[in-house]
Amino acid sequence: MAFSNLTSKAVLLYDEWIKDADPRLEGWPLMSSPFPTTFIVGTYIYFVTSLGPRIMENKKPFELRQIMVFYNFSVVALSLYMTYEFLMSGWATGYSFRCDIVDYSRSPTALRMVRTCWLYYFSKFIELLDTIFFVLRKKSNQVTFLHVFHHSIMPWTWWFGVKFAAGGLGTFHALLNCIVHVVMYTYYGICSLGPAYYKYLWWKKYMTTMQLVQFILITGHIGQIYLMDDCPYQYPIFMFIIWLYGSMFLVLFLHFWYHAYTKGKRLPKTAKNGIGKDQ
Repeated sequence: MAFSNLTSKAVLLYDEWIKDADPRLEGWPLMSSPFPTTFIVGTYIYFVTSLGPRIMENKKPFELRQIMVFYNFSVVALSLYMTYEFLMSGWATGYSFRCDIVDYSRSPTALRMVRTCWLYYFSKFIELLDTIFFVLRKKSNQVTFLHVFHHSIMPWTWWFGVKFAAGGLGTFHALLNCIVHVVMYTYYGICSLGPAYYKYLWWKKYMTTMQLVQFILITGHIGQIYLMDDCPYQYPIFMFIIWLYGSMFLVLFLHFWYHAYTKGKRLPKTAKNGIGKDQ
């Protein structure tokens, strides 16, 4: 009886909460509830941490070079497209880079932002292939907690972002992430072309610098909301989550930078043996 009452209350709270969702997303793929996203993310975590390694335990690593070349450069093209769409739906056409609230109208620009946010959310499922490729190629050292956490949390949190706040200042980090991914997946794509192309990967250190700058800009931009007395952004909780996430990864990347390039404890892989992430 107690469990039944608790379940009923949870359902009522969910129904009340979901009433505030953006009606423009009604009928969109994966947007009916957070459960399909939760199921996909849960299946991904189970596969890359348990099922996949057990399946591959007594098998030879798959040779996926051609698939990975196509995958990496496809993500570059998709990231370029999303960068353009984020710019044209707000960030280069009217946003102030300060208190930019969500436009819930059905204007062409507002709907363009909704479509771009949904596409960015969906792209996070595509990027789960990063880890699946690691498992199939038996690169278990690459399947770290932080890697899996990052790839798991992004689609799940972005479901809520798209469902309730598709636009405004909460999308700045997505714009930056798309720009960074253009460079990152270009690097990975060149890696996957093979040893003959390793000589073109001397710029790995600068890619890490760009990622650092990304997190500095994200935390700085989001942090503005705590210095504004009258910013009517509709979902401040999203700002806190983005700030927390950006700050956490800023600290992690600073730690990596310090040990890899300042103290010299860890050289970039391309400097050591010409091998990058996707090799």
